[in-house]
Amino acid sequence: MPRTLEGQITMEKTPSYFVTKEAPARISSMSKGTKLIVVVRDPVTRAISDYTQTLSKKPDIPTFESLTFKNRTTGLIDTSWSAIQIGIYAKHLENWLLHFPIGQILFVSGERLIRDPAGELGRVQDFLGLKRIITDKHFYFNKTKGFPCLKKAEGSSKPHCLGKTKGRTHPDIDQDVVQRLRDFYRPFNMKFYQMTGQDFGWD
Repeated sequence: MPRTLEGQITMEKTPSYFVTKEAPARISSMSKGTKLIVVVRDPVTRAISDYTQTLSKKPDIPTFESLTFKNRTTGLIDTSWSAIQIGIYAKHLENWLLHFPIGQILFVSGERLIRDPAGELGRVQDFLGLKRIITDKHFYFNKTKGFPCLKKAEGSSKPHCLGKTKGRTHPDIDQDVVQRLRDFYRPFNMKFYQMTGQDFGWD
């Protein structure tokens, strides 16, 4: 990665950082002033999306329902399954707060990013101390994908939408399983809302 010059901001994106136990200490030892941006979404939807992505690569994996439970009869959720574990945001955040103050972390709502991309990116620009340049006029909604797209990517005359791996149709999941997952995540979500001072409205 090239050196950051004065007046520049270097950004690096690795989704697994937030859930990797060693990441906060490593990043803090590199630069205590690092600002962190975490995009979060409803953990139930996130788990189904995670499963959908794996299913597209390995069509012979067990059903979502069978992977969700250690014991379906008792309703015991298998928290060792990464698709479930990643959505326990409060647990991961506790680890980050040992190394960074909450004011250095911005939590972006994945749902609002789809509904109001300019609004959420306005928050990002403010957090980074940047002038608000990205506005509504930079986006249009792609009905096929179900996501907003950039009207014109920098250095290109064509619009830019998310890649093929985004916006896949999710498989139908037993609604009883979805409800059990909602019940499972609820206390973790409430704790996460308290920790971040934001109600993400997942329920």
